[in-house]
Amino acid sequence: MELLSNLISMDDPSATIALGGFIIGLIFGYVVFRTNFCTMGSLSDIVSFGDYRRFRSWLLAGAVAIIGAQILYYSEILQLDQSIYLSPNFNWFGNIFGGLLFGFGMAYAGGCATRNLVRVGGGDLRSLFVLAIIGMFAYITIGGIIGPLRAELQQSTLIDLSNANLQTQGLDVVLASIFGFDKYIGTIVITIILTGAIIYYCFRDPQFRSSPNHILAGIFVGLCVVLGWALTGLAYDELADKPQIPTSLTMVRPTGDTFEYFRRFTADIIPNFGVATVLGTLIGAFIAAKQAGKFKLTTFADTEDTLRNMFGASLMGIGGVFALGCTIGQGITGISTLAVGSMLAMISIIVGGIAGIKYMESRL
Repeated sequence: MELLSNLISMDDPSATIALGGFIIGLIFGYVVFRTNFCTMGSLSDIVSFGDYRRFRSWLLAGAVAIIGAQILYYSEILQLDQSIYLSPNFNWFGNIFGGLLFGFGMAYAGGCATRNLVRVGGGDLRSLFVLAIIGMFAYITIGGIIGPLRAELQQSTLIDLSNANLQTQGLDVVLASIFGFDKYIGTIVITIILTGAIIYYCFRDPQFRSSPNHILAGIFVGLCVVLGWALTGLAYDELADKPQIPTSLTMVRPTGDTFEYFRRFTADIIPNFGVATVLGTLIGAFIAAKQAGKFKLTTFADTEDTLRNMFGASLMGIGGVFALGCTIGQGITGISTLAVGSMLAMISIIVGGIAGIKYMESRL
């Protein structure tokens, strides 16, 4: 009862963020399960069948998120430059190396962190195990045994863009600096060109145009990211004792945080935005699975299946931290900020995923 009363107390920004995050996660999990939205699946469709519909759905989600995030930014609802994605510290090595690791790992684990979370909602106990490994290796990489190596690698390869008088690593800011035009004009131009190109690429394909399922998946997933930005943007207070920076959907670090939340529940019963969205996604997927009559408890087929998933999950946990996100966290949320690092991470995840699929096929 205390948890419920705290969550519905709108005087507490952290409670508002937790409740809002849970609702956003609920919608997100439901949509992802019902539409079979899956980045790993989209790459597998391309490699195995030449089917680009799910891939276009992912890109469409990114375009919707870009438009929504930039509208929020121009409406002064969201301070995008306060997010982790637009830091002037350009983590190019982490974005590339982490993205490749994450992509390769999700091929071995049969899906990214989001897909495995949704599968848990459908009764897949293998995915619960995968998520536990992802969370564990994420924490190991943040501040555990891999932490010092990660910090050293990132510090030695980091490029401080502020030395070039760039306040952020946004593509709009970089191009405005190069060509000498106003930053706001640059944002509008880049947003129109980038989203226009993505939308044209998606809808020029007759198979995609004739698939409402894939179109709706892209639109609703993108809108969930926009809602996350709006919620945390409105709640952001830089003068607060513990300001919560603007953020939106991402799954690797929050997966680890969720396990930690259960361990420390009595110390802080109100979950942060990431944990709330993870819990909401899980329950949303469960509702969708039960509604569709697809809830079924499943587990590993054999030892080889277990080891393969463990290997893939460990790579995703490490890679997701290096890259500062996953297929959702960088591929949609990060992209919506126009961050160059997010674009590098997204491309690297795609390359890593395709490499993982082809390597597994060669072994078979």
